[in-house]
Amino acid sequence: MKKITPKRLSKFMKRLLSGLLLALALILSGFLLRTTWVLVSLLTDSHPAHNSHEMVAAIITWFLYFEFVALIAKYFESKLHFPLRYFIYIGITAIVRLIILNHENPRGTLVYSVAILVLLGALFISNTRLLKRI
Repeated sequence: MKKITPKRLSKFMKRLLSGLLLALALILSGFLLRTTWVLVSLLTDSHPAHNSHEMVAAIITWFLYFEFVALIAKYFESKLHFPLRYFIYIGITAIVRLIILNHENPRGTLVYSVAILVLLGALFISNTRLLKRI
C-alpha cells in the first residue's frame, strides 16, 4: 500500500474536482439545451399566454447556463484555475435577471443596481494589469 502524501492527496482531489466539474458541465449543458428548446417553442408558439416577460426570463436563464458552462470550460483551459472575471459576469447577469423578474419594489431595484455598479468596479479592477493573470 502506498503512503498517502500531501502531493498524492492534492493530485487525487484535483482529479476528483475535475471529474465532478465535468459532470456538472454535462448537467448544465442538458439544462442549456432544454432552455433552448423552451425558447424555440416560445418563438414558434403564438399562444397568447406567452408574453415577453416570460421570453426575456428564458433568454437570461439561457445566458446563465451558457456562462456557467463557459466558466467550467475556461477552468480546464487555464490549467485548473477559475478566472475571477467569469464569476463577476455571472453575478451581473444574475442580478439583471432579478431586476427584470422582480422590479415591483423600487428600493430593491436600486439596491440591485448598486450591486451591479459594485461588480462593474470589481470587474474593472480585476482587468487591470496588477491583477491580470491570463
